[in-house]
Amino acid sequence: MPTADSIALAGWPFDLTATLQSGQVFHWHPHEGGWAGLIGEAPVWISQPAPDRLHCTPGHAALVREYLGLHHDLTALAATFPAHDEPLRQAMAWCPGLRILRQPSWECLATFITSSLKQVPHIRKISLTLRERFGHPVPAAGLPPQWSYPTPTALAAAGEAALRECGLGYRAAFLHRTACDLAEGRFDLQSIDALPDAAARDALCQFHGVGEKIANCALLFGWQRLAAFPVDVWVERVLRQLYFANDPGIKAKTLRDFARTHFGPAGGYAQQFLFHHARMSGVVG
Repeated sequence: MPTADSIALAGWPFDLTATLQSGQVFHWHPHEGGWAGLIGEAPVWISQPAPDRLHCTPGHAALVREYLGLHHDLTALAATFPAHDEPLRQAMAWCPGLRILRQPSWECLATFITSSLKQVPHIRKISLTLRERFGHPVPAAGLPPQWSYPTPTALAAAGEAALRECGLGYRAAFLHRTACDLAEGRFDLQSIDALPDAAARDALCQFHGVGEKIANCALLFGWQRLAAFPVDVWVERVLRQLYFANDPGIKAKTLRDFARTHFGPAGGYAQQFLFHHARMSGVVG
């Protein structure tokens, strides 16, 4: 990029690439030594030329700070983690620079509806296909072609069959019915803002195809409810192997209850450290 805004980083480490590649978001592209993507409908380029410095598209520094969670006090949040938790300590030491992103709530909810039982590359392919077919192009000089995430109205109008053609399988029905509920005014996502975590989770679980795991993903990555602790296949494997190796028959619900109480008010960060470490390091088989 010929010109860029500069963002100083201080205190707790930050790792841009690890954060954007940690399974929270799926539409960023490597570009000119950094990453190109959309924050909502704002085309943005971000790079990290040094551990204590980010560069970004001019005029978007505040937006980038909010999106990347740079305002989170990781020192204070880490102080709330359980003492003497060796698996979590190792996960944090392996990649301390992760942040919880603040994504647009609809985009986040819809993406995780499509993610059920899928690997990250497949989720990315689905997300990009939906954008190209039902979003609209967002041109920006010097950046690769990009498309907005489709609105509920666009996905409702597309129909379930067209969504199946994007590789969603049975998830097409869930995404289409959720889009219809929003497009036709049966639910307002902004109402989640005023709800406490448990009530917000219950409200999201009213959508077709949204269970506790997807609701927690949406709350964590779309609303930054940092206590939300999504338990997917990877995280369940982490909990079983690293916390309950002596109890191989432990029930999934017991694991979820343990996670909710053990990791504390910043449990979402603990989950992200554990998930990323397990997925990328091979510590969990």
